[in-house]
Amino acid sequence: MKNITTLLFLLLITSTVAQIRGKVVDKSNQPLPFVSVYLQNTLSGTTTNDNGEYILETKKTGKQTVVFQFLGFKTLKKQVEISSFPFQLNVQLKEEEVQLEEVTVNTNENPANGIIRKVIASKERNTNKSGQYTSDFYSRGLFKIKNAPKKILGQQVGDLGGGLDSTRSGIIYLSETVSKIWYQKKPKNFKEVIVASKVSGRDNGISFNRAQDVNFNLYNNLVPIAESNIFSPISNYTFSYYKFKLEGTFYDKNGRLINKIKIIPRRENDRVFGGFIYVVEDDWAIYGADLTITGKQINNPAIDVLHIKQNYNFEPNSGVWALILQTIDFKVGLFGFNLDGRFSASYSNYNFKPTFSKNTFGKEILSFEENATKKDSAYWNDLRSVPLTKEEKRDYVVKDSIKIVRKSKKYLDSVDQKSNKFTLLSPLVGYSYRNSYEKWSISYNGLLTNTQFNTVQGFNIDTRVSFSKRVNDEGKNWGVSAGLNYGFSDKILRPTVSFYKKWNNISRPRLSISGGIDVVQFDQRNPISSFNNTLYSLIDKSNYAKFYEKTFAQLNFSKEVTPGIDLYTSFGYEDRKALSNTTDYSFFSKRKTYQTNNPIDPTSTLPAFTDHSIFKTQLAGSFNFGSKYISYPKSRFTVTNSKYPTLTLGYRKTFGSENSEFHSDLVFSRLQQNVSLGNIGTFDYNARAGLFFDKKDIPFMDFYHPLANEIDLAPGNRLSSFSIMPYYQFSTNDRYAEFHTQHNFEGFLLNKIPLLNKLNFHTVIGAKTYFSGGRKPYTEYSIGLDNIGWGKWRFLRLDFVQSNFNGQKENRLLFGISLFD
Repeated sequence: MKNITTLLFLLLITSTVAQIRGKVVDKSNQPLPFVSVYLQNTLSGTTTNDNGEYILETKKTGKQTVVFQFLGFKTLKKQVEISSFPFQLNVQLKEEEVQLEEVTVNTNENPANGIIRKVIASKERNTNKSGQYTSDFYSRGLFKIKNAPKKILGQQVGDLGGGLDSTRSGIIYLSETVSKIWYQKKPKNFKEVIVASKVSGRDNGISFNRAQDVNFNLYNNLVPIAESNIFSPISNYTFSYYKFKLEGTFYDKNGRLINKIKIIPRRENDRVFGGFIYVVEDDWAIYGADLTITGKQINNPAIDVLHIKQNYNFEPNSGVWALILQTIDFKVGLFGFNLDGRFSASYSNYNFKPTFSKNTFGKEILSFEENATKKDSAYWNDLRSVPLTKEEKRDYVVKDSIKIVRKSKKYLDSVDQKSNKFTLLSPLVGYSYRNSYEKWSISYNGLLTNTQFNTVQGFNIDTRVSFSKRVNDEGKNWGVSAGLNYGFSDKILRPTVSFYKKWNNISRPRLSISGGIDVVQFDQRNPISSFNNTLYSLIDKSNYAKFYEKTFAQLNFSKEVTPGIDLYTSFGYEDRKALSNTTDYSFFSKRKTYQTNNPIDPTSTLPAFTDHSIFKTQLAGSFNFGSKYISYPKSRFTVTNSKYPTLTLGYRKTFGSENSEFHSDLVFSRLQQNVSLGNIGTFDYNARAGLFFDKKDIPFMDFYHPLANEIDLAPGNRLSSFSIMPYYQFSTNDRYAEFHTQHNFEGFLLNKIPLLNKLNFHTVIGAKTYFSGGRKPYTEYSIGLDNIGWGKWRFLRLDFVQSNFNGQKENRLLFGISLFD
């Protein structure tokens, strides 16, 4: 037993100290971060940290050649004689001397263009070489902030997890991920298993550092960044978006000629990169990339600039130029926050001849090994391929200590005591009381936050008290709420109550039960919001929303049956009563008269339906074809496949009324998809269809109501709503179908027109049509400008819409907001 213990101890010591370590600096002795360090003829290695420090694992003694590679600097090969570990090796790198020799040109073509054409022509050959592989992946994320504000919109910011110093500056996010990845080009498959994940100051340890999220593959035509598709400088249509200049050439460590090419956007507002790309002569493969892109170009106002660097290395056995290092530096400024951050990723231990079986890939594209988020410091010190800086070490120590304190009842109670203070304004603006240690809270939404106006109630106040309880970290929670609505014109108090419970974050089963008395629109999808109806009523006496009262009891249940298939079901009872206008009040338009509350005939004082009671049940399923999923330790998320549409099928039945003519059966469907069309933009469509089994004189609220819009503001969801269709005019109790399409050229058209291209507007065209039994089709066509604004703040949109029904045409301009669309 003693001998075994001694052997294990020696093995542990050997694995800990079997390292080459040191520091890499430039000619001014300034540290060089993220230099690739590896043993010659391998793709296994490490990178330097922010302070230029590195640790290279090796168990081999004797003569070895260590290679230091960094874009913009001469690759250094250092032959060393290692007799014992740890072995110290500090080096200094010299800047690469790029030479632009005289080039003999037989044509008038720019030599850089010729090189890029050869890279494009060789893309298929080069990517086939790495058509399948496995590799190890290490990533680190770091966010720093300077002079953080103490408040945002009146709310305290706090110390952001303990990362701020006295100047309100410091690290606010630090994370690491170690994982294994599997990749296959044809058929396209990707899988990642996270071996270890760590976040400073957090228990769950789940970081954002997924390999697929930073897979910025320049060999693809489009590179997805921050939910925008950026044109690669070697895309098949690159010359429509870029100009190129050969800056010079140099030789790498193995004597291969490398071309340094400057990337020049033809139009600065396009979705394009700036910077440099490095190309290997003869192989016509990427040697490296040094790219920048602005928040304006990716349509994200929070981001100032992104700086992406990629380093590739040659693997002689497979002939692959493989990505070994990528860094993403960014600057973010929003609401007084000024963030600097970096995500760094290194790839090692490539195997370009793996053996894949039919079970290698499946629907699960990300998973965590058991206890991946619970690795201790000793494990990380042995596993980590990039050493921590002193600042990062301190952040882990400080926040891990703070984490223990901040989980204590004493600390949580002290925080709650400050936030739970009741003020004189609380009855008006709302109040919340939280018990963080017991994981429950009570909230009251106030009297002013839900004050609105309509013609059947006048001014009315909706106030609610809610209780919620988080049972565990797996997603189990429940809550209850009770609300009161009072109309000052009809002088009626209407109470409602509700209860919900969710069991987990895997299949997310959720049950809700509600009941009470409520005033609702005939189309309960609320075609006009309460705010817009209040505004148009009080200013112009345009009471577009039409209401009825229901006394109800409702049960809803939803669950994800399997990734990509969701189930929704409901059962309810409603006692429905017609309502009439009770007020003629408005701020202006004293001579104008309100419409009646009859949506069928707004000039009639007769009710739109006969008061009645009825039962209603519905069953629906949503199916996304080809979807996959991500598994976290305590949750699961479906990743929809944009190549396939999402289909919804459902059945609704109303029954149990004294008048059997009020009963109805409806089957309905929906098909929707977003399709990327490369350099010419994105195309969206949304189709709905349904059929009532019998065309009967059912209550009007049980008709199908296409989402209409009569106001001058664009509807909230353009792809589900008609732009200028009159409310309730096309409601039906017969068969129906509607089709919405939209194509956003995303600069493809206007960015080619001089002067106009400086505005960075996007052309959007659309078409909508609606069919219902016995009617002629209703159609709308539109053309608009999106991405209107200033600087990187571009969230406005203007559309010209023309409708056509039964030979009558109507034209209108609509103004809307499309922030982060």
